[in-house]
This record gives sequence, C-alpha cells and structure tokens, in this order.
Amino acid sequence: MPIGMPKIPFLLDGDEEDEEEDDATWVDLYNVLYRTRSIFLGDAIHFEVANHIAGLMIFLTIQDATQNLYFFINSPGGLAVAGLLIYDTMQYVTPPVYTLGLGVLASMASFLLVGGETSKRLMGPNARVMIHQPESDYTHKDRSLEVHLDSGEVEHIRNMVIRVYLERTRLPREVLNDHLERNLFMTATEAKYYGIVDDIGVENLLARLREESASQDNSLDPDAPDETLAPSLL
Repeated sequence: MPIGMPKIPFLLDGDEEDEEEDDATWVDLYNVLYRTRSIFLGDAIHFEVANHIAGLMIFLTIQDATQNLYFFINSPGGLAVAGLLIYDTMQYVTPPVYTLGLGVLASMASFLLVGGETSKRLMGPNARVMIHQPESDYTHKDRSLEVHLDSGEVEHIRNMVIRVYLERTRLPREVLNDHLERNLFMTATEAKYYGIVDDIGVENLLARLREESASQDNSLDPDAPDETLAPSLL
C-alpha cells in the first residue's frame, strides 16, 4: 500500500470486477468517502478549506439532490467570514446536512455544528465544544488599524452569529450575549442541553452510511435498468 495520504484499493470505471486487490487502483481515502456523501472538516477554517467544502456540497447536490449530506467536523475554528461561507452553503443546498462533531469544535466550528439540519446534529460522547464571539482577521496586517476599521464589521458578524444561535438553540438573547463574551467550553451532554446538538453518538448514522454506500455501489451496475451512473473518480 502506498505510504502517505491514506489510500485504499478501489474498482474504478473500466476495472475488472474479478481483479485481485494487488492490481486494483489505489484511490485517496477521502475521494472514496465522498461517494458516500461524507464531507470532512479536520483543520482550521480558512478560505481554501471553505471553498473546498462548499464546492463539494454543491457538486454532491447537483449529482443527487435527494440524498443526505454528512458533514464531519473536528476543528479549532478559524476565520468567521470563511465559516459563514460554509454555513450559507449548508442552508442553500437541497439535501439535509447532518453535522457530526468529533474531537474539538471551537469557535466557528461550533457554529457550523449548530447550523446542521435540525434533529440531525450529532456529537461524539467525548467531543468538546467551545463558543465565543467572532473576531476579524481579513488582512493579517497592522492589528491596531484593523481594530479601528473593522469594529463595525465585527459587530455585524457578531449579530449574525447570535441570530443563528437564537434560532437554533432557542436560548434568550441575554444569555447568549453573556456566554459569547468569553470562551465557554461544553461537554457533549452540556452541548445537547444548550441546544447545539440534538443527540449524542454516531453509531446509528454510521450504519446508515454503510447501507447508503451499498445502495450506491449497486447503482453502478451497468446492467441495472433506469439507473444513473455515478461519475468516475478519474
């Protein structure tokens, strides 16, 4: 097996079904997982990551607007505007977006977690959430100048974030205002009580992913009637 980025043997279009594993095409693990409509955020949120995730969500929606999207999140947060790009895409696409929190979900990562489809926001039992107010970081230049120029924009973004939390958690505005003034850490149980997630544990969801993956594999049968072939990974 190649060393580096995890890869697995996979039968691509044109490969023989009876090929030995040693002769199969080695495909990037995440490219295979995308076929199950699973999207991963495992890094700080910046514009390159946000564009990548938004593009995947839009492509998978064009491919099939009836199947769920599964958004796995493990991130320390990042740029507020880049996070809002992902959030807006989640609301724009037609399929319901499951959000699944694993590891740490800080700052804008917790915002994306709460932004999933209502009743479809899940969290691992040992994951941690942290919420606080957004900060501006557009240019990475003189911080004293940014404080003066961006103060109005930061306040605007802060109000947008609070509005989403109010809609999703149903907490009083005064409570959210107070909590966002500092770093507030939560366990999975506390996050569920807070309204950031709807349930704890991902076991049933992983079983559903296996079922949907098997269903999509069957749809690749060229002899199957009235089925749309999935695009090649190449």
